Amino acid sequence: MRQPASPTKCRPATLWVALIPVVALIVMIRESLVRFEGTAHLPLLLAAAIAALVGGRLGHRWTDIERGIIEGIAIGLKAILILMVIGMLIGTWIAGGIVPILIYHGLNLLSPSFFLVAACVICAIVSISTGSSWTTAGTVGIALIGVGQGLGVPLPMVAGAIVSGAYFGDKLSPLSDTTNLAPAVAGSELFEHVRYMMFTTVPSLAIALIIYAVLGWSSAGHSGVSEENVTLIRETLSGHFHLHPVLLLPPLLVILMVVLRLPALPSLLGGVLLGGLLAAFVQGAGFKEVLAAVQTGFVAKTGVASVDELLSRGGLESMMPTVSLILCALTFGGVMERTGLLAVLAGGILRLARGVGGLVSATVVTCLGMNVLAPDQYLSIIVPGRMYREAYQRQGLHPKVLSRTLEDAGTLSSPLVPWNTCGAFMSTTLGVSALAYLPYAFFNLLNPVIAIVMAYAGWKIAQLGQKPRAQ
Repeated sequence: MRQPASPTKCRPATLWVALIPVVALIVMIRESLVRFEGTAHLPLLLAAAIAALVGGRLGHRWTDIERGIIEGIAIGLKAILILMVIGMLIGTWIAGGIVPILIYHGLNLLSPSFFLVAACVICAIVSISTGSSWTTAGTVGIALIGVGQGLGVPLPMVAGAIVSGAYFGDKLSPLSDTTNLAPAVAGSELFEHVRYMMFTTVPSLAIALIIYAVLGWSSAGHSGVSEENVTLIRETLSGHFHLHPVLLLPPLLVILMVVLRLPALPSLLGGVLLGGLLAAFVQGAGFKEVLAAVQTGFVAKTGVASVDELLSRGGLESMMPTVSLILCALTFGGVMERTGLLAVLAGGILRLARGVGGLVSATVVTCLGMNVLAPDQYLSIIVPGRMYREAYQRQGLHPKVLSRTLEDAGTLSSPLVPWNTCGAFMSTTLGVSALAYLPYAFFNLLNPVIAIVMAYAGWKIAQLGQKPRAQ
């Protein structure tokens, strides 16, 4: 965690003082979202201003606070760039017929009764293979949203299943950056960490799949979509797009590039280029139409309202509201961290921890709080990992207990916060708000709870058998 760089004249904040910007944020977001049906942009900026005022009263100079804002935004720049490229990719993949052909065959292969289970499992497999929940959502996730809409499955349920599967794979894949980051921070070994996560992760997914199966069977007869409607969608897709098998290559190539550990941005940009080429040479789109799909998104004009709604999306500009939301959130997080208010809040939580169960619970709460206040997935792992590492050692716990808990809470709660980089990405990419799919992201909701229950029960809590290796 970055330490405040202000002069030694700065006074440390009390817990009550540190809570001022947090309480203000909660109140303003509630008023903005519920009462005025607005967004979280202005509340985050106003809360950042309040945090800066508190920091100023404690003796922090504006130049240092400003540096904290810049450093906080820098953390999210990679996520912002990927988000912008994903918008471009969605536009060209629809214009190129890639998304339509995936929806076309998905409607033929999947049924409403087991669709949620299938969506979760498919995303889990792809995410384990790639180590990236974002790539999973930006490729197969987009297609599954279309299939679910075509089958009449409620989109919040579909998005919840996609997020659950994507983060299951992201959490367990050795290719994932968070799966490598958590043990590095906690002091455990990578594959030891992955094996130890199975005890909380597999039961969580099993329960989630059972719930998805029940939801699927219970809602299958009430989807409101007849076989005739599904046939109409498929015929409309085949009538307006040339659905050649070559269109299936770009998703496979993008996934292959990620598996081969090529950088995400060039891989996704390659997908944008392939989509543009297929739009031109397979669908017969002109250069101006391809550029429009990249810039403002694809606009479907099939004459069938359900299909037009399904395919009219994407484009660089469609991501700008989300980009600005992330910038506002990172500004707030940067001020809170630079002024030391985050450390005070986390320290207050740690003082309440008693025993192993209390320590794991404190870690879970801190990770969730970091995803809300600092809103970046990496900070939700790094900051609690550094803070609680010695506390776990004093309890005689193996470092893999800490690394597992960091992932159980830090990694999995990130897509559930609308202004977190992960939550903003998922909601924008899938076209469903994070608050809407949150109740259906069962895997993400269950895993932290199971981690806490296991800690209090003392089950699969490894003791420190030997001194951790020096990092």
